[in-house]
Amino acid sequence: MGIDMNCRKLTDNITELLKEEQVKLGYRPETVRLYYPLTSLNRLLDCELDAEKMLSELRQFVSCPENPFGPIELSRRGERFSLAVPPEGAAYVHSLLRPGEFIWDLVRTVERHGCTLDEVLAQFHKHSEHVHIERMKDAEFDYLVYFEDGRPDNFRYCITDEGHHVTYHRFSLQDYEDLMG
Repeated sequence: MGIDMNCRKLTDNITELLKEEQVKLGYRPETVRLYYPLTSLNRLLDCELDAEKMLSELRQFVSCPENPFGPIELSRRGERFSLAVPPEGAAYVHSLLRPGEFIWDLVRTVERHGCTLDEVLAQFHKHSEHVHIERMKDAEFDYLVYFEDGRPDNFRYCITDEGHHVTYHRFSLQDYEDLMG
């Protein structure tokens, strides 16, 4: 691609987002829209493009041979991009999703009423020996948790213990750093 955009990074990100959605909401062979601000795309793809140039690069991505999702429909409103992944893309991701993988176990734990912080953290430890857990001070979340070696993923999980339930928000490293300043 023109800026050496890594098709793999965007493919992996779309795949991980759709996996999480399918575990949470169930699989349906339908079009799924993902929204990305320009700043997130620039961080994800290690570039600094304006919105017009990013749209041009994304057009190349959707037509590159490494795109396993089928004909993604692109649109842009200002600096916000929409990628509409077609039903065959949702089916492709569904074929990759396996019960027992980390995101499956995490979502299934968190969706259970009354889950505890210990149960949530146990899912991280079940999938890696290299788990970073940091108590957050003066933040909207209670804990930052991630896999130090990037396996099984590179996301940053911001966890809140609400007493009777635990919730999480998942961010890319770059988006997390932007969020937390």
